[in-house]
Amino acid sequence: MTEHPVQLVVEDDLLRNRLTVFFRLILAIPHLIWVLLWSIAVVVTAFVGWIAALFTGRLPRGLHRFFCRYLRYQVHLSAYLAIAAGPYPPFGGEEDTYPIDVRLPAEPQPQRRATIAVRILLAIPALIVSAALGGSGGLRYPSRSRRSYSAGGGGALTFVCSVLAWFTSVFRGRTAKGLRDASAYAIGYSAQAGAYVLLVTDRYPNADPTAILADVDRPPVHPVRLVGDPHDLRRSRATVFFRLLLAVPHLVWLALWSVVVVLASIVNWLVTLFRGRPADSLHRFASAWIRYRLHVYAFLYLVANPFPGFVGDPSRYPLNVELPPSERQNRWKTGFRIALAIPAIAVSSALGGALLSSAVLTWFHALVRGNATWGLRNLAAYALRYQSQLDAYLLFVTDAYPHASPLEGAPTPRHEFAEPA
Repeated sequence: MTEHPVQLVVEDDLLRNRLTVFFRLILAIPHLIWVLLWSIAVVVTAFVGWIAALFTGRLPRGLHRFFCRYLRYQVHLSAYLAIAAGPYPPFGGEEDTYPIDVRLPAEPQPQRRATIAVRILLAIPALIVSAALGGSGGLRYPSRSRRSYSAGGGGALTFVCSVLAWFTSVFRGRTAKGLRDASAYAIGYSAQAGAYVLLVTDRYPNADPTAILADVDRPPVHPVRLVGDPHDLRRSRATVFFRLLLAVPHLVWLALWSVVVVLASIVNWLVTLFRGRPADSLHRFASAWIRYRLHVYAFLYLVANPFPGFVGDPSRYPLNVELPPSERQNRWKTGFRIALAIPAIAVSSALGGALLSSAVLTWFHALVRGNATWGLRNLAAYALRYQSQLDAYLLFVTDAYPHASPLEGAPTPRHEFAEPA
């Protein structure tokens, strides 16, 4: 596929001013008033642009520039509110004026009138994903409620990452790369969704994190990572249609196994606390459960196609999780593991909404086309990978903290989930 015409630019250095972070919402009040007024104007002119595009096959040049500035301003403001960037944003939406920016088409391009006519209907799946991510980079307009509706959404992922980034920045003077990357990904996708709705481009938003964050540095390799064949997107229509029913035996078995895992993890916690490393047998038992849970969820959420086995065998499923061997762990981290895991649990819960959205949309797509889409599959894989990292952390398989970045660590041929050439 060719490069998407809406490209996110991330030049942030992760450094944050503690004082401006602490008062971030108060400082943003003028921007919140301005974006509301600007959004009202965009709603009115968007209808005018839609009528004009129906007759001419493209957006008028003046409206194209107006919408581009608005979308760029939304990206700047969203990054500031999410603490994904540090400086105070300008009010004009000019290009190259903020550490997190967006490249948009310089001139209006010809578009098919048929897609223009039903653009808002075609955009519904993208708006669902955008709402789950909550990048708020799309179209806002007032509603009867106190909150405003946004085509960029107000999803849990950006909110959770923003709250955690606020605490991190206030105490450390810098934000965590994983939180910044997760928010930037949501903002980038929402900018693509907004550009599609406003007829700035006719290219559909691409949910693939590796495409939106293509120029962002990869995080360090995490000891818990996905492996397998990411390029097989074929899905059986029959098994897709009955996917939830077929998954029932696995869900029952997973629930029963989970009860035993919880009891074993308590024993393993004591062993790790006193020995400084988990018991080998309990480590293997927990690792098998983590792999099995990944297989079940990958099947249930249409990230993979085959019916999984019941024992968590790493060689029997196309999507697996690579786990570290039993190693020494920090006793302080072990003693306070549950408390330390609370932020990661919040991020994982927020990703659950994006995982569910991608599964529902993939279900419809697979029934019609017989395959999954690359972007939604990689978004779901990101959510499952983070859940596996959290499981490994909670079950004392590793003391490496889950990494919230949508990007995998430094790529190798075994686990690079990048789009095929």
